[in-house]
Amino acid sequence: MGANDVPEPFAGDLFMSLASQGRLVIDAVRADEMIADLDRTLDLINTRLRLVQIWRQLPEAAVDQLPAELTQPVVDAVFVDQLAPGQLERAAHELPKYIQALQVARRLGPGE
Repeated sequence: MGANDVPEPFAGDLFMSLASQGRLVIDAVRADEMIADLDRTLDLINTRLRLVQIWRQLPEAAVDQLPAELTQPVVDAVFVDQLAPGQLERAAHELPKYIQALQVARRLGPGE
């Protein structure tokens, strides 16, 4: 990696490795909260990916051909995709690893 390269923002494999080794341990309540948050984020990312796909399938990518309720969500999704090309796809691939790592790292509290 060169001096001007930005480090990769995802570390799903590392989290999974740490959890599998028992080096990542999280209280069950906190892990459940984090898993729920990641599930919601993953749902949002998958929705944005679907919207970008809809936009790409339009002739000449014309947003004005969309139903009014889809216009702003499509514009937002396409904007994000243009700012960081490929990052939505990477997030959709990596976030399940984080969720799995948290499920492995989830430590039951006393009496659970």
